Amino acid sequence: MKKIKRHFKEFKSQATLQLMVIPGLVFMFVFSYIPIYGLLIAFKRYTVLDTFSTAEWVGLDNFRIILSDPIFWTSVRNTLGISFIKLMIGFTVPIILAIMIYEIANGKFKKTVQTITYLPHFLSWIILGGMLISWLSTNGLLNQILSILKISYKRPNWLLDPNKYWMIAVLSDIWKSSGWGTILYLASMARIDPSLYEAARIDGANRMKQIRYITLPGISRIISLNFILAISGILGSNLDQTLVLMNSQNRAKAEVISSYVYKMGVVQGDFSYATAVGLGTSVISLILLIFGNRLTKKLNDNESVF
Repeated sequence: MKKIKRHFKEFKSQATLQLMVIPGLVFMFVFSYIPIYGLLIAFKRYTVLDTFSTAEWVGLDNFRIILSDPIFWTSVRNTLGISFIKLMIGFTVPIILAIMIYEIANGKFKKTVQTITYLPHFLSWIILGGMLISWLSTNGLLNQILSILKISYKRPNWLLDPNKYWMIAVLSDIWKSSGWGTILYLASMARIDPSLYEAARIDGANRMKQIRYITLPGISRIISLNFILAISGILGSNLDQTLVLMNSQNRAKAEVISSYVYKMGVVQGDFSYATAVGLGTSVISLILLIFGNRLTKKLNDNESVF
């Protein structure tokens, strides 16, 4: 009873702050929790003529169809391939970029570098996709540069080659997101005690040793958090990027789970099938989230960010 009274007093003393939280809670409830009821259609044969209650129950039939669908497994292969490459390359690039920006002594130059690297994040995939389609075309910027450097005299359309799509998707995603991804790392580095660097310099530690023994341990919790989120998002490849860069020639390597769900649900109107795919993906992502949390916990002496 005393604990309840104490919590009530704390709540009352922070009434203004609590009221500021209410719009966010209402938004989350309306758009994140109420739609969960719609997951029922994954176990029904639902059409636009039905309601959630009148649609026919089919049990696990939709999931059986998924397991026998070769196009779905192609999208799974592409999603895992692109996501693993993004995880191996794209996860480390923001860390390295953040350390490089942090080590810049000139304040004006540092701000200029930050602005340039942040800029692609604020451009939509429609704009960036149009730029990439132009640059990677037969007479595009890339082929002109290769021709000038006499590296290649061929002028292929890079986006029409399915074997090159994965790297194009990965590198373009890194280009767009790596600058923005440095923000959390730079904020964590700003909290590191400068006296640690001074003591390290007195002891004769060079730049690389300072980064290894001071900077990286100082941002280890943020690295762990981002790693957990990256692991849990392996099955959630960028839909906007895929819809912009995918074409009839590279579809075999470009089709990912999110674009397949979009095609089946929105384009073809098979809402039950698309919901079943989305539900299965969400369950697997939750399992990966738990796995990533336990893995980072073991690597950080049983300390978890959650």
